[in-house]
Amino acid sequence: MSKQNFRITLLLIFLFFVGLIAIFFVYKEKKNYLKKDIVPIPTIVVREKVKVIRVIDGDTIVIEGNIKVRYIGMNTPELVDPRKSLQCFSVEASDKNKELVLGKEIEMEKDISEIDKYGRLLRYVYVDGIMINKLLIDEGFANIDTVVPDIKYKEIFKEAEKQARSENIGLWEKCKK
Repeated sequence: MSKQNFRITLLLIFLFFVGLIAIFFVYKEKKNYLKKDIVPIPTIVVREKVKVIRVIDGDTIVIEGNIKVRYIGMNTPELVDPRKSLQCFSVEASDKNKELVLGKEIEMEKDISEIDKYGRLLRYVYVDGIMINKLLIDEGFANIDTVVPDIKYKEIFKEAEKQARSENIGLWEKCKK
């Protein structure tokens, strides 16, 4: 083997090992990223328009096609859960939700998850550009209830609840234990 062929062979072996090392570090970084409690936020917001045909309670509606939709990031007192008794402020939360969305065209925004364990679509809901999820928290009809990975508006919801609590409105006034 000539000196030149020997050098080329050594260079190729060297480049091969450099490539393996680079692949190892890229894989390691990707693996570490996946372990973090960070959920990437979609950069493109897609909203679908639908009509609300029924309101089940303060945080669940039925849209055209008889599809149930559960609002993301918040929870209202239970109105129709057969396992629980009627909760404080549940009727008021349901009535407010009816006032806001029943019979109206809404826009729905998906976060990460498509459906919950009950088969309901998980969505942020808007009427005339106003997010109903946040409005219900703002006005004391709901409390924050974010579940990973659907945490896109978690900090906004936390601030809204903090404000409603400090103003002692809605369920924060009526449902003191």
